[in-house]
Amino acid sequence: MTTGYITHPDFLKHEMGSHHPECPERIQAINDQLIRSGVDQFLTHLDAPLASEDQLELVHSQDHIAFVKDQAPASGYRMLDGDTIMNPHTWQASLRAAGAAIAGVDAVMKGEVENVFCAVRPPGHHAEPTRSMGFCVFDNVAIAARYAIEEYGIERVALIDFDVHHGNGTEAAFINDPHILMCSFFQHPFYPYSGLDHAKNMVNIPLPATTRGDVVRSIVEEEWLPRLRDFEPELIIISAGFDAHREDDLGQMGLVEDDYVWMTQKLKEIANQFAGGRIVSCLEGGYNLSALGRSVVAHVKALADL
Repeated sequence: MTTGYITHPDFLKHEMGSHHPECPERIQAINDQLIRSGVDQFLTHLDAPLASEDQLELVHSQDHIAFVKDQAPASGYRMLDGDTIMNPHTWQASLRAAGAAIAGVDAVMKGEVENVFCAVRPPGHHAEPTRSMGFCVFDNVAIAARYAIEEYGIERVALIDFDVHHGNGTEAAFINDPHILMCSFFQHPFYPYSGLDHAKNMVNIPLPATTRGDVVRSIVEEEWLPRLRDFEPELIIISAGFDAHREDDLGQMGLVEDDYVWMTQKLKEIANQFAGGRIVSCLEGGYNLSALGRSVVAHVKALADL
């Protein structure tokens, strides 16, 4: 079985101004590093399709979808919140970001690939059912999880979030949902200042700034893995943010590439035991271009057993 790689040129067209860290160069850095490392040639390349509005409604309200669509500018920029900006290509890119995650679910459920990485923009895990925020328009991983449940009858989906910021949108979509177990760690106190509630299906681990990889590995071993084994997920979906890397200026944590490799390997063990190896991983944060590209290569190599 192979590892899929889903992306699309439309992700390069969405941009929020020259000052903004969530920039098209992020995708270019990932593609460049995959080619330079030689990993690119071992991947099954797939184009991200457009999600339908009906598919967005698996998680988001009709009012929110209509608002975003209405805000799309014919030229220039339009702000959805203080951090999230639309240009004329954002609506299309947002549909493809959700569509990539859905296509990833289709690919692993149909056995076309064992696992898949989706290099998408805009990211998604801060987008709540009724609003965009934090660079995110729609919650790509949440839509993919609900799609897997509705389309394939999956009973148990594990959502893993190792971004430096808490995935408040994903939590809001699934809090107390018995079909979902969400495991995350995140820097705290830090944007979006959430994740401290203790819902039954949320394993949220707040960590202080400067936390290094050895502490994170202990957290995964002691907090995530026992809950995942008890849950026996049939599918794992990852919010793969790489801004907890020590070189990333938007966070203050201390992870390195080897930590992402180790986490990926542990998640693969769970997937192999319970989910037929099925993992869909979707890009979230990561804003130092060099660290992002290196970390994605490390993550994808671990997914592909390279």
